[in-house]
Amino acid sequence: QLQLVESGGAWVQVGGSLRLSCSAAGATLARFAIGWFRQVPGKGREPISCISAPTSGSRTNYPDSTKGRFSVSRDDAKNTVFLQMNGLKPDDSAVYYCAADATDWIVNGTCIMTSQDYTVWGQGTLVTVSS
Repeated sequence: QLQLVESGGAWVQVGGSLRLSCSAAGATLARFAIGWFRQVPGKGREPISCISAPTSGSRTNYPDSTKGRFSVSRDDAKNTVFLQMNGLKPDDSAVYYCAADATDWIVNGTCIMTSQDYTVWGQGTLVTVSS
């Protein structure tokens, strides 16, 4: 029943900023932890951020590749999660996906970014970063 749609992908210059949106339909997004992932051709999906459900504190987590540059937030009144991306690099070029985790598992005080529990995925939005 839950459906996710990403939007906001675009071409941006190196060092630029972009905000992606993950909009939900068919269910209340506040029930879920939301992960952001990206994928380039020939490689698997790389986790880049997560935010837990409000009931577990909307805790956020980032890998070293995005920490300090990317910021995830949620507006559950609008049934939407955002990913603000700053200081973009060519290596950030990828198709970006959001995904939902109904389990909302908390490990070491934060959400997890690699889990079989991310079971609902959007179709992705393309981000291209170049000079």
